[in-house]
Amino acid sequence: MKVLPEDVLYSSEHVWVRVDGSMATIGITDYVQERLGDILSVEFLEADTYVERDETFGSIESIKEVVDLIAPVSGTIVVINEDIIDDSDIINRDPYDTGWLVIIEMDNLDQIDDLMVASSYNDFVTQKEID
Repeated sequence: MKVLPEDVLYSSEHVWVRVDGSMATIGITDYVQERLGDILSVEFLEADTYVERDETFGSIESIKEVVDLIAPVSGTIVVINEDIIDDSDIINRDPYDTGWLVIIEMDNLDQIDDLMVASSYNDFVTQKEID
């Protein structure tokens, strides 16, 4: 795995979360963007849509497959990164910064306790590759 920032939390669905108060910036991990290859397009639920944790909030189409994006937390989508809709390659180039996907205003901050820190996510991915 190339990049694994310490300032974000990770889900088992390979989505990262950067928490700022009740706001959660969401993106896909470097691990999954490498596996997908060139990303062709992204789609999301509309802004102001409520999403439950573990529900689909969008999808990514790559040259290899289409994958659902699974919400790591519950809340309302308040911002969609319009830049990646116009240029989805940004996700491949910079998944943890300019390639973020959406910002969700969380309604249950306790859900972040179920996410993994970088070292735990690294162990999770390593075990998944072994299995």
